[in-house]
Amino acid sequence: MLLVGGFLLTGCASGAVSSAGSTVSGTTTSSSATGDVTVADAATAVADSDASTTAETITNTTEAVQAFLATLSDEQREAVTFDYDDETKTTSWSNFPITLVDRAGLNVADLTEEQQVAALQVMEALLSDGAYETVSNIIASDQYLVENSSTTESTLGQYYIALFGDASDTSAYTVQFGGHHLGINATLDGAADAITFAPTHLGAQPADWTSEDGTEVQVFDGIYSDAFAFFDSLTAEQQAILTSGDVTMCAPGDTCEFTSGAGLTGADLTDEQRELLLDLIANWSEMADEETAASTRAEIEATLDETVIAWSGETTYDMTEGDGINFSISGPNVYVGFQAQQGSAGADIDGVSTSGWGHVHTIYRDPTDDYANSVEQQEATGGMGGGAPEGDAPADGAPSDGGTLPGS
Repeated sequence: MLLVGGFLLTGCASGAVSSAGSTVSGTTTSSSATGDVTVADAATAVADSDASTTAETITNTTEAVQAFLATLSDEQREAVTFDYDDETKTTSWSNFPITLVDRAGLNVADLTEEQQVAALQVMEALLSDGAYETVSNIIASDQYLVENSSTTESTLGQYYIALFGDASDTSAYTVQFGGHHLGINATLDGAADAITFAPTHLGAQPADWTSEDGTEVQVFDGIYSDAFAFFDSLTAEQQAILTSGDVTMCAPGDTCEFTSGAGLTGADLTDEQRELLLDLIANWSEMADEETAASTRAEIEATLDETVIAWSGETTYDMTEGDGINFSISGPNVYVGFQAQQGSAGADIDGVSTSGWGHVHTIYRDPTDDYANSVEQQEATGGMGGGAPEGDAPADGAPSDGGTLPGS
């Protein structure tokens, strides 16, 4: 089991809300779930590496990757590195359990404490503070699920790291990090001074829980708040168009055509509403430094008039009522799919919601730049696209979340 489960809770300000979608409140801790690795340990070597420009992020991440590789044996380095254009890049991440879709690279749980800290330093150098917080809370939630639920999924809480291409600040390479409820695909290209996270999967189960020491973790509170800030800004007529649209999902294993269907378009929005929509998209597209975020936002904004937004489910942000929300944002330069999973997939916890509001899968893709166009999208094995639109729960004992996201 991953030693760093819960590591984010170290040093978080009470009630702090990240720009990438998490809230942590209450008493904070100074150690991980196992007491072996803390976020303070992971932050030591990169405490001064906060980046505001794309070039700084690429340099800092490259240095962190090289430091991580230096902790590995020759056999481990061979297992974690791939050619930049290896098609495994497109088939080795998923919203499905590791038992169904093999991940590339090294299982972080199999690494030494020193190697685990070095792996986390790669993620901290790459991500903004808010995005790092969200990723950390996803990991902590998986650990909480393993320790407190009835799940029989043995690989839940395991995470893998893989590198495609040689880490350099003058050429392109990809960092892949993820497990069941997380799939980061970040391509850093020093020659083009560009970073893309397309495609990426962020998920949460449960989305709201309290640790033994009283720390409340709301993994997607920022995303939910941004989603409802946009929804509430709409007129009744706009909301009617939005909720009558076609919510779609381009899951990891799908070779999507990115058809948008009916819905509200960016051209239908006021300037204020457009900014609120861009703020929502930013939870996925703006996970690195300020310069990279601004560049990505500008690209998405340029074709926002042709971007279609659709919504189904609840119309009020109240996690105690209903079955959650689903929405999709589909345009020439962005695709976001947000899906509440209607079922716990056998991972039940007394008094904690592990379905609907409390069990969410999301996908971010770029129709023009998935994998930075380094490889052709391959259909993955393991059936990553499947499931009924209603997200029916599998039978008791089935792997966690097997068959949940509707295909495109």
